[in-house]
Amino acid sequence: MTTQRYTLWGTPHSLYTGKARSYLIKKQVPFDELLASDPRFLGEVVPQVGHMVIPVVETPEGELIQDCTAIIDHCEARFADGPAMEPAGGVQHVVSLILDAFGSNYFMPLAMHYRWSYRAEQEAFLRAEFARAIPVSMPYENRLAAAEMLMGKFNGFLPGLGVTSEVIPAMEDSYKELLGLLEAHFRVHPYLMGGRPGLADFGMMAPLYAHLARDPVPGFLMRTTAPNVARWTERMNVAPIADNDYADTGAAWPTGDAIPATLEAVLAAVFAHWGPGLEADAAQFDRWLAGLADPAPGTVVSHDGGRSVHPHVGRIEYPWRGVTMRRGSHPHSLWHFARAQAAAAALDDAAKARLDALLARTGGAAMMAIATAWPIVRENNVLVLG
Repeated sequence: MTTQRYTLWGTPHSLYTGKARSYLIKKQVPFDELLASDPRFLGEVVPQVGHMVIPVVETPEGELIQDCTAIIDHCEARFADGPAMEPAGGVQHVVSLILDAFGSNYFMPLAMHYRWSYRAEQEAFLRAEFARAIPVSMPYENRLAAAEMLMGKFNGFLPGLGVTSEVIPAMEDSYKELLGLLEAHFRVHPYLMGGRPGLADFGMMAPLYAHLARDPVPGFLMRTTAPNVARWTERMNVAPIADNDYADTGAAWPTGDAIPATLEAVLAAVFAHWGPGLEADAAQFDRWLAGLADPAPGTVVSHDGGRSVHPHVGRIEYPWRGVTMRRGSHPHSLWHFARAQAAAAALDDAAKARLDALLARTGGAAMMAIATAWPIVRENNVLVLG
């Protein structure tokens, strides 16, 4: 492995910075973490990326990589001799990709809800955290005042994410159910896929660390009701893989392309909780596509053609857990989940039969069959038609 160091631009309270940081630590990529308030980030990195977004990784050669998936893909190719971060089994790989997409996308509105709906209860903490995103050249009191304005911007995202008084009880029930299933799993396994971390873990770290473990209100909930999940977030931020919290410290994935038995319940919940929204996202994407005068490869996926990390292509509503969910559509979920679908389509016959049996047990066949009329790809740091 190279001894040259990478740079991770981000902040401690950033959802996706937590995912990238955890991966770099476990992969043992040498890196330095710098805050997004750094003048060089604002003056040089942001203009090259094309919009204000974190995390961004800078390679020793000066290449800028934005988006956690792109960062991980780059490092997996460059540091192939480093610790293995993904099981070789075909079904294991598909499941890992599903959980990566789920954690990175479905959990994001839940994480935002627990941060901003409980803003008053954790105001001092959040102001201090967001002040870190303000250039240190400013006096600290001025940084706190600027943080207040920045917090208002993020707080304003809640309606577009579907976080309303009608839906909040169902969202909290969803989170608590998922937290309970993860707690049962982490009582017997150090990582989602067994004895080693992988994409599934990094995807789940995005929301479960920066927002749901660090923020005071959800952090208290996690530590008092799911202490083994809280311990996992700590484990994911240290380089060693083997963990003597567990009797089996072999740091290995299950043999025979199997997944841990306790993970099947998690997977079943993934399909049940996420499936309705993903289906509504796909339907709205196709409606937006049909309304384009001249769709062509490279067309930016956005309701207004603008550059956005998480664009929408219109609002959607659908029945979900006893309420009506109303939110902006989320093409990013479709793009991310398509990686798991592509991996599933590439399986050989024997692995496909194993996956089909797993999907039958966990109720995932319908969600795996969701498709859009045109593929979505990522180019120049935005989603476009493929």
